[in-house]
Amino acid sequence: MTTTPPPPPLLSAQGLHVVFPGRRGAPGARAVDGVELDIRPGEIVALVGESGCGKTTLARSLLGLVRPSGGRITFAGKPLEYSTRALKAYRGRVQLVLQDPTGSLNPRHTVYDAVAEGLRIHGRTGDERAAVAEALAHAGLRPPERFFLRYPHELSGGQRQRVVIAGALVLAPELIVADEPVASLDSSVRGEILALLLRLRAELGLAALVVTHDLGLAWNIADRVAVMYLGRIVETGDVEQVLTAPRHPYTQALLSVLPEAPGEPVVLTGEPPDPSRIPPGCRFHARCQVLASGAADRAGVADACRGEDPEVLPGTGTHRAACHWARAGNTA
Repeated sequence: MTTTPPPPPLLSAQGLHVVFPGRRGAPGARAVDGVELDIRPGEIVALVGESGCGKTTLARSLLGLVRPSGGRITFAGKPLEYSTRALKAYRGRVQLVLQDPTGSLNPRHTVYDAVAEGLRIHGRTGDERAAVAEALAHAGLRPPERFFLRYPHELSGGQRQRVVIAGALVLAPELIVADEPVASLDSSVRGEILALLLRLRAELGLAALVVTHDLGLAWNIADRVAVMYLGRIVETGDVEQVLTAPRHPYTQALLSVLPEAPGEPVVLTGEPPDPSRIPPGCRFHARCQVLASGAADRAGVADACRGEDPEVLPGTGTHRAACHWARAGNTA
């Protein structure tokens, strides 16, 4: 029996680096440090990690908002170009949804103008009213005409986020990048927005990169998960594989603090290292509970943890972790 090969990536990062220059000759901060990441058509990938891990910088780089220091980004098989014209065309196909709908919407603009703004910026011709109505309807604001003349302060938080999503949908993108899309919403409407994103994938074939620190959100929405720590993806795989059988100690620690997690939570010591002074060896080893417990010594990998940089994980494929202990066949 032959199997159908997976479709080629829609968006791909290959050996991506983003380094922010240091002040007064200090070393640069390696915010993104050798990332491989693929997103296929219609696929939802969750990029997870604690604050400061580089996930937002990676997302901004994938959007063309931050030019990489090394590596390359391809979209639909073609390298991303950074001319003004090329970026404008690219951003019509890849749209951003921010976490704060109140800050994303101009309080002086009606809902109609907020959604139509993208059409006007990109010079799209055709029936503007019909396009705005269709985008609002796809975002779950029905009948759309009832919302045309409303202002953001007249809407609930969930409705404002739907307007932001409609503003992205009006350009008929192939992929959206959602940065903490439900972080600012009440728990009562979080599920509605997540269900909306899943419905948009089913109805429109929309792919998405969802940037979040919330592993519970990743479980509810994603096909694949990429766990990021100190500028690099340290574990990746299908959502069920990563979240039910995590291999990297960092992922295990993140999962251990969820309310439904069995056993005692893992409390990581210290803070993530300075991205301008990434330590040798595994970048997590100074906080690693496996190394601290002596389990890495017993497995014979402690010296490698402290001195050998683990491999860079491929952008897609099977469940993988950039961890010497896990590679030796150990699990939680």
